[in-house]
Amino acid sequence: MPVPASGRWTVAVLGPGGVGGLLAALLSRAGHRVICVAGQETAHVLRRNGLQVRSRHFGDFTAVVEADTELREPADLCVVAVKATALDAAAERVAPERLGDARVLPLLNGIEHPDVLRARYGAQQVVPGVIRVESTRTAPGVIEHGSPFVEIDLAGTGQDLGPLAKMLTDAGARTTVGGDETAVLWAKLAFLAPFALLTTRYGLTIGETRTGRREELVRLVEEAAAVSRACGVPADAAGILARYDSFPAATKSSMQRDAEAGRPLELDAIGGALLRSAERHGVEVPLAGRLVAELAGG
Repeated sequence: MPVPASGRWTVAVLGPGGVGGLLAALLSRAGHRVICVAGQETAHVLRRNGLQVRSRHFGDFTAVVEADTELREPADLCVVAVKATALDAAAERVAPERLGDARVLPLLNGIEHPDVLRARYGAQQVVPGVIRVESTRTAPGVIEHGSPFVEIDLAGTGQDLGPLAKMLTDAGARTTVGGDETAVLWAKLAFLAPFALLTTRYGLTIGETRTGRREELVRLVEEAAAVSRACGVPADAAGILARYDSFPAATKSSMQRDAEAGRPLELDAIGGALLRSAERHGVEVPLAGRLVAELAGG
């Protein structure tokens, strides 16, 4: 992936919410040109006020970005950071013919969205990735970053993603390249699904979940790890639990925050994808099935 001759990338960010807004602000602060693509209200606020970030890790700062309701010119990179529930509608804001040769970096929850984006933009342009961060949009253009890290994994086989990884790392999002797509996406889903399903179902923080719902947490992690292994990706259940135990007790999942705010849940992208994979491989996941059904209102 070539580096722009000026060293200054033009990055389109589709969905400047908790994740996309934080990345947009970090990239702008690092000197890159950032075009946020969002709805009319958000675009207006960003043009007027910029992106305001509150972070104990990066400090509090305001980043100047461009903003529009659609992408109107080619970019070097397009970060897709909308919720899975909004992907189809949001993608209409970035027409394939306007994108040029830009790589498309989706940072969505789940494992099935890369195929949706490949069908729209072409297989060679989509670089699947995952992000680990706790970041929330509290109002249009206002981002609260709570985790002491921003980590991105890019799925790379036969693609020169080094310059992209360096650009993101230099901006503050520590980025690694390696592993095939299945391994990268499942490494996150096996960790995320138990966390999201349990905290959302019971309305508990991770601290409350790992103490008051410990038995269910262990069982659900084991179910998710079994599905991951059936898909060809080794999963360490004990390691996943250890990561949960290291989280600040007040940590909430993004699905839980969506539920609290009355927003649509990424239940199908996370829980549904887990159940579909389990069914394809003949893996029994009774607890995951029950939680998904209860969250869906069944």
